[in-house]
Amino acid sequence: MGTLQIRLHISLASLAMFLLKAWRATAFGVYGYHNFTKPGFAEHAKKFESEEMEARIEGKNRIVTGANSGLGYATAEGLASRGANVYMICRNKERGEAALSSIKSTMGNPNVNLEVWDLSSVNEIKSFASRFSSKDLPLHVLVNSAGLLEHKRITMPEGCISKLFLCQRTFAMTELMLPLLEKVAPDAQVITVSSAGMYTSPLTTDLEYSDANFEGVEQYARNKRVQVALTEKWAEVHNERGFGFCSMHAGWAEMPSVAKSLPGFSKSLSGKLRTKQEGADTIIWLALQPKDKLVSGAFYFDRALAPKHLYVCSYW
Repeated sequence: MGTLQIRLHISLASLAMFLLKAWRATAFGVYGYHNFTKPGFAEHAKKFESEEMEARIEGKNRIVTGANSGLGYATAEGLASRGANVYMICRNKERGEAALSSIKSTMGNPNVNLEVWDLSSVNEIKSFASRFSSKDLPLHVLVNSAGLLEHKRITMPEGCISKLFLCQRTFAMTELMLPLLEKVAPDAQVITVSSAGMYTSPLTTDLEYSDANFEGVEQYARNKRVQVALTEKWAEVHNERGFGFCSMHAGWAEMPSVAKSLPGFSKSLSGKLRTKQEGADTIIWLALQPKDKLVSGAFYFDRALAPKHLYVCSYW
């Protein structure tokens, strides 16, 4: 009888967890459809102030990771159009050079530079940081935009850390750039591009997804949740140094990476997804705002403060 009670208890607990997860996913989907899509952007844009995007930033140095496509490309393009010295970090040399050429010719800004290395390697991050530091340049804005969603677990030779462990790369890149950001404090900013998908995941200690049943979408959401928490912690730790730290999400944008990694999602929302320029709008907006206009450690969406958690009971 005791064994039966234990099994029944476990079964009911498992059922409850399943129903809660399904409820969250459904609520997230409904909320996202109304807010994260192209129509959501059009509605939110009614409150935008056009003058907030008119700043010129000649001579200001911006690093953008994952800049050869998607949000990273649109961000590099938008910053270059306003005169910034842009340093594009790309993994693929051919695609990076094509992106560099396109931005230079379209924006007419010769001060766009390409760095080719793999952001999933901590050793390569350290190597880049050393090379860039040797230039003795101040760094005004770092945009952590690189992302990766894979459906298979991939490990790296550096301590067998998952290639999908984005938060460690974000941490390493930012920490190594702090001395350069300090050169222009209090105007320095770090902008970390999270994902709306982080709303579906709580914080967890299992950051590398050690469970045998690896699930790439859930792992991506876990990492993106950690990036938001990490931004909050940075703001607290470095408060006295004058750095500004913000995280944001771009809504649901139409990009090659989305079509490849989430084909069903991409197909079902065909015509409803934002353009990469609409997705990158808030990244560029954050990069142009004076520090005193932003809340360090905060999470932004469509040029406004956004909640870090969605409470499912509020959306029915």
